[in-house]
Amino acid sequence: MQRKLMLALALSAATAFSAAAQAAEGWPIDKPITIVVPFAPGGANDLIARLYAKEIGQDLKANVIVENRPGAGGIVGAAYVARSRPDGYVFLAASNGTVTNSLIRSDQPYKDDQIEPVAMLGIVPSIIVTNPSNPANNLKEVVENAKKSGRSINFSTAGMGSTPDFVGAMVKIETGMKMQMIPYKSGAENVAAVVGGQTDMTSEASMVTLPLIKAGKLKALATTWDHLDAAPDIKTTAELGFPNIRIGHWEGLYARTGTPAAIMDKMNAAVRKASQSPAILDALKPYSVTPGTMTRPVFVKFTQDERTRLSKVVKAAKMQPD
Repeated sequence: MQRKLMLALALSAATAFSAAAQAAEGWPIDKPITIVVPFAPGGANDLIARLYAKEIGQDLKANVIVENRPGAGGIVGAAYVARSRPDGYVFLAASNGTVTNSLIRSDQPYKDDQIEPVAMLGIVPSIIVTNPSNPANNLKEVVENAKKSGRSINFSTAGMGSTPDFVGAMVKIETGMKMQMIPYKSGAENVAAVVGGQTDMTSEASMVTLPLIKAGKLKALATTWDHLDAAPDIKTTAELGFPNIRIGHWEGLYARTGTPAAIMDKMNAAVRKASQSPAILDALKPYSVTPGTMTRPVFVKFTQDERTRLSKVVKAAKMQPD
């Protein structure tokens, strides 16, 4: 009896493996693949997703569409993907917030285990910026001036749980400045608020900020990443005496849980191949972006480690929903 049971289990596993392999072999069929960006157009997530969509489409011989579904710091778009069919035709271009949103709010409309990591797209350095009219030339001077004046600093973000939101929280924790977080729907919008003088500071990806810094519309105060080769004159937060203010804008693809592993592995391979293409490398190098070359297991561990690390920031800053 036991031998028959073991044989039946083995046959069942083999059948399941064969079905998954067949699903990946036939994927994608003549049907578009949608990459959902949970932010408005113009931010780093949107820009990188569109770069990869073209290269992935060419490799998989499929039509890859980027669809923006902004709102609630990325939760609206993530919830949409969490409710999608697990067939490999809908992916989420997720940011840091995807691993931390549930730490901040209890009413997240989907469970974390309804989506799972597929591939890293890239890590973009973040730059803390202010309006050129600000007399401070770096973050250290901003802190000194704010403490002398006693005024509260308005720090715009791309929404609750976004990378700028975490940068603002880290700045508040490490400097003790009085700060008010002002949420917007995208990186483009929170940066525009600083350019227009509606807010004092923000932090956004180098892909968004560097062109505006070079055009004289923004002033760089520091980069929160380990290096910024494209603009070596901009000091790191560590160099300015704030080593604990450290975070990059990472972006990765997620899929609805239940999507065949073979399909996710195939997408991961397509992303890694795209990350080494001249088109991607040439587009990312001017902004010091590290392209995604992680295998799926490595990316899974990366997201787990980020959740553990950033959970400490959530608690220390008492981060709350917008």
